[in-house]
Amino acid sequence: MDKFIITGGRPLEGEAVISGSKNAAVAIIPAALLVEGWCRIENIPKIGDVEALIDILRKLGAEVYFEDDHTLYINSENLNSYKASYDMVKSLRASYYLLGALLARFGRAEVAFPGGCDFGHRPIDQHIKGFEALGAKVKIEHGIINMHADELVGTQIFLDIVSVGATINLMLAAVKAEGTTILENPAKEPHVVDVANFLNAMGADIKGAGTDEIKIRGVKSLKGEAVHSIIPDQIEAGTFMIAAAATKGDVVIRNVIPKHMEPLTAKLLEMNVDVTENGDWIRVKGNRHIVKANIKTLPYPGFPTDLHPPTTVLLCQADGTSTITEGVYDSRFQYVEELKRMGAEIKLEGRIAVIEGSRQLTGAPVKATDLRAGAALVIAGLTAKGITEIYDVKHIDRGYENFEEKLVNLGARIERVGSTRITSNGTVLAAKRMPPSSVV
Repeated sequence: MDKFIITGGRPLEGEAVISGSKNAAVAIIPAALLVEGWCRIENIPKIGDVEALIDILRKLGAEVYFEDDHTLYINSENLNSYKASYDMVKSLRASYYLLGALLARFGRAEVAFPGGCDFGHRPIDQHIKGFEALGAKVKIEHGIINMHADELVGTQIFLDIVSVGATINLMLAAVKAEGTTILENPAKEPHVVDVANFLNAMGADIKGAGTDEIKIRGVKSLKGEAVHSIIPDQIEAGTFMIAAAATKGDVVIRNVIPKHMEPLTAKLLEMNVDVTENGDWIRVKGNRHIVKANIKTLPYPGFPTDLHPPTTVLLCQADGTSTITEGVYDSRFQYVEELKRMGAEIKLEGRIAVIEGSRQLTGAPVKATDLRAGAALVIAGLTAKGITEIYDVKHIDRGYENFEEKLVNLGARIERVGSTRITSNGTVLAAKRMPPSSVV
C-alpha cells in the first residue's frame, strides 16, 4: 500500500496549476448518461473518483474514451442497464448521481447505497423526497434504492436543507420530466452551476443555477455533440492556498476563479496572510505571525466544509485559541486524533474544534482517514519538524491530481513509496484510448 514520506520545514515557493473540479466532474460524468450521443468533456481531473465513475459507465453500456489525460468522450446512445450494484459503487459517494440520471433516462433506477468518505451521517432523504414529488415510486431494501416512474412530471420542490447532492440529482431527474420543475432553497455551489451549464450545452433548459430558485423546463431528449470544459477545482486551489500560508511560503496558484475562493480569501486575510488576486491567479504569501480566527463551515457562499481539515492545521500556528464549527456534516473530526499524534492541541466540543495555537508540529506516522483529512495531514507534514509518514494515501488520490508532484515542484520534500498509484475502486488508472475519428 502506498504511503507518503514527508520531511518538513521547507517553505513552498513557485507556481501551482489547479486541475478541473472533482466535485463538478463526478456529477457531470453521470449526467452524460442522459445524452443520447457523443459529448466531449474537457479539463477532466485525473483522479481516482473519475476513474471509478468511468468504470461504472462502461459497465452500464456507455462508450468512454480519452483523447488525452484531461479530455473525455462519452457516448451513452447504447446504454443497456439501469442497475449499479454495491461492488460498482462501494468506493464512491458521488455514485448517488446515477439515481437521477438513470431515472430520467430509463424511468427506472436500481442503485446500491453509495460509499466514499465516512465522516458523519449524510442522508439522502431530500433526494428521495424530490424523486417522489416528480412521480417516482421509491423502495429501499437490501441496501438497494429501487425507483421507477411511468412518467416524470415537473413540480415545485422545496429542499428542507441546502444539499448539493439533492440539488444536482433533482436537476438530472427533472431535465426530461414533462413540464417545468422549480427547485427552491437549492445549493449554490460553483459545481452546481457547472452541472447546469453542461446540461444546457447538451440541450437542456435550466435557468437560475447559483440563485435561490432553479427552473428546469423538461425536454424530450439531450442530443449532445457539444463540448463542455469543467471549472477549476475550488477545493484544490484552497488546499494550495492554505499550504502556502502554513509553510510561510510564496505561491502563485493558477487556473482559478478568484470569486469562488472569496470565503477562504477573507479568512486568510483576517489571519494576517497576504493574498493577491488578478484574473485567473491568486498569490499567497505566508507570514510568521498568524492571527487566531473563528470559522464556521456553511453551504456556498459560506466557508467550505472541504477546507475545514486543512484550515485546522494552519490554526495550529495561530497565536491564541481558535475554533472551527462544522455546520454541514454531523462530524468531520476523525483527522483530529491524527493531528494530535503530531503534537496538535485540539479539543472537541460537539461540532466545534477548539484549537490551541503556537504549536510546533513534529513528524509522526499518521493515517489519512478520508480525502480532505489526507490533504490536511500532508500540510501538517510540510510544516512539521522531522519526518512524517502518511498511510492510506489512496484517499488523497481520489480527489487530488498528482498532488505530490505539484508539491515537489514547489520545493516540498515529499516522496510516494509503494507499487503504483491506485484509484478509489482499486484498479490501476486506465490507459488512454482515442475515440473513433468520426467523433473527433
